[in-house]
Amino acid sequence: MLRFLLGRLGLLIPTFIGVTLVAFSFIRLLPGDPLDLLAGERGISDERKAELMAQMGFDKPLWQQYLDYVLGVFQGDLGTSFASKKPVLDEFMTLFPATAELALCAIILAVCIGIPAGIFAAVKRGSIADQAIMGTALVGYSMPIFWWGLLLIILFSGILQWTPVSGRISLMYFFPSVTGFMLIDSLLSGEKGAFLSAVRHLILPSIVLATIPLAVIARQTRSAMLEVLGEDYVRTARAKGLTPRSVIGLHALRNALIPVITTIGLQVGVLLAGAILTETIFSWPGIGKWLVDSISRRDYFVVQGGLLLIAGIIMLVNLIVDVLYGLINPRIRHN
Repeated sequence: MLRFLLGRLGLLIPTFIGVTLVAFSFIRLLPGDPLDLLAGERGISDERKAELMAQMGFDKPLWQQYLDYVLGVFQGDLGTSFASKKPVLDEFMTLFPATAELALCAIILAVCIGIPAGIFAAVKRGSIADQAIMGTALVGYSMPIFWWGLLLIILFSGILQWTPVSGRISLMYFFPSVTGFMLIDSLLSGEKGAFLSAVRHLILPSIVLATIPLAVIARQTRSAMLEVLGEDYVRTARAKGLTPRSVIGLHALRNALIPVITTIGLQVGVLLAGAILTETIFSWPGIGKWLVDSISRRDYFVVQGGLLLIAGIIMLVNLIVDVLYGLINPRIRHN
């Protein structure tokens, strides 16, 4: 198991180097100068512009800027935002709870619906229910997040007026942020209306963000269940007279969930990528909206640091999933 873990850790090194290169290059390939965008209509003199570029290190060759960036990362310095003048890491930690809350609610929704739907589709293989579930999953997987979000806003917020359009909570509630998770903080405040408002604001963004992971989990669960249901030990359990519920719950499901766990771990990247569009649609004050705003104003250090931190979270989660997969799968552990 130690060799397995060391091998996974060794793979993180080239991945980290690749992420730093992508994060560094991405924002610089976009048209536009950050200093001109910051100056706006007022403009900026060439002398002042040259002075600011020297202060920020933009007058150095690109290779030297990249080395300074990597050295800063190892020292825990991701730079300072052009717009807010705050350290990038501090801004990320302030906004991350909002994205984490949305992503957790989305993955819980995807797992709680996707796994039972996949199991039911596998048990009813070839039936109308199976075709309906898999057809719905295919539509959900193919549906553009931006279009799906706008459709839900028009229906539930515009026509039916059941849910708010944007934000995390109604402006009529104000309380100190303890954890950064609005659901928890609203409960700690003791205001029942605040908690209900936070839930209502969370419903539509969670549904939109959960759609693709839900579809993937449902399809993977069905595929894994069908494979396990054809194994000899499952046929033996049926021959012994066990009830279908016992065969599925005690024998098939336990082994079918092994690849599904890996699939759930891989959806973290999908959630964080989907959060960029979802947070923009619903004006959700999280990491995704922060990155979009920073890209529009060419805030180099924010984009570099934000992409690097998101990639680090994805790599960490995938490492944990790989370790768990090795622990629960005897074949992987033995190898």
